[in-house]
Amino acid sequence: MNQKYRPETICIQSGWKPKKGEPRVLPVYQSTTFKYDTSEQMARLFDLEDEGYFYTRLQNPTNDAVAQKICELEGGVAAMLTASGQAATFYSIFNIASAGDHVISSATIYGGSSNLFTVTLKKLGIDFTLVDPEISPEDLEKEFRPNTKAVFGETISNPSLVVLDIEKFAKAAHDHGVPLIVDNTFATPINCRPFEFGADIVTHSTTKYMDGHAMSVGGCIVDSGNFDWMAHKEKFPGLTTPDESYHGLVYAEAFGKKAYITKATAQLMRDLGAIQSPQNAFLLNVGLETLHLRVPRHCENAQKVAEYLEANDQVAWVNYPGLKSSPYYERAKKYMPNGTCGVIAFGLKGGRDLSIKFMDNLRLACIVTHVADARTSVLHPASHTHRQLSDEQLIEAGVKPDLIRFSVGIENVEDIIADIEQALETVK
Repeated sequence: MNQKYRPETICIQSGWKPKKGEPRVLPVYQSTTFKYDTSEQMARLFDLEDEGYFYTRLQNPTNDAVAQKICELEGGVAAMLTASGQAATFYSIFNIASAGDHVISSATIYGGSSNLFTVTLKKLGIDFTLVDPEISPEDLEKEFRPNTKAVFGETISNPSLVVLDIEKFAKAAHDHGVPLIVDNTFATPINCRPFEFGADIVTHSTTKYMDGHAMSVGGCIVDSGNFDWMAHKEKFPGLTTPDESYHGLVYAEAFGKKAYITKATAQLMRDLGAIQSPQNAFLLNVGLETLHLRVPRHCENAQKVAEYLEANDQVAWVNYPGLKSSPYYERAKKYMPNGTCGVIAFGLKGGRDLSIKFMDNLRLACIVTHVADARTSVLHPASHTHRQLSDEQLIEAGVKPDLIRFSVGIENVEDIIADIEQALETVK
């Protein structure tokens, strides 16, 4: 958009810009292919010499409108939708790292991401070092290698709710000539814009707060355009040397600040194909239109639930960045002054078995393999999302055996608290 709008307006107005006689609401371009009048027109698209659409696996008008909206919310220069948040994480790394390379990541990240890094990408020859997010700058410095290509972290970790010190990790990454990639799923750009603190690339599982209704799986990668790939030419040959699959095109030279997303789209999406369906992108856009209304309500409700839990004698511990007792309270105020997220981590006196019994007796809150949508939900990560991790890996990821991940929805908060109260009564 030509005028710089505030987030609330971007949620409603950005992305789709109808021309005279076109639909006011973003349409679903439910087509795999797009027509051109001459062979030359199509050829120029395949050579990346013209912009346009020819096959939905690479680009689609519905997807591009939604990606543009998320891009504007984050303050980036280019964005790409993916089939899932997991695909976004994979592409964000694989776009700049290959066999023989090394990446540093915060250890307290989503279990699926941890497994992707330490198992699947390891099979592809990419080595990961997982570090304590509270690592000192001096010790973080020691983890870099000549073949390190990126640093990765989550603004608010899932499910341990560690608030990342973005500036610390950004400085370390930039001192070594590599970008910082940040998963901003839990905070969303409503509460945190990592680019403003030095992050270079942002990823999202749009399945969570952005969709908000648990209807469509998706992901997104946003590039800030701030990282100078050519200044570190030897580290990133995929962006700074000729791509023979596109007649020797050099992405950083041909596309400038949009090089990273162009390569991810034209090369990775072409070859791997984890594209978000136009129908899912349409549903995601519906969710985005209320993101600025829902996120504050999630945070308001979560704050009240966290305070209730902290005051309850049956609760052993509570971790929520909005509580003054949280070790991340001050950091959260710095990076997310308007609120953090709607997710709370806590454990009950009595340990793992009692925590599971408590969850089984909730009525309003459902046990689901999901988090961060309009409905209150609950999960036991050690038994579910992080089940593949060993006890040692669980502790490294900040997941205690008794940790309950409680995702506070936007229902009436008194009803949510009443549900917790009656479930606690059953395990006394």
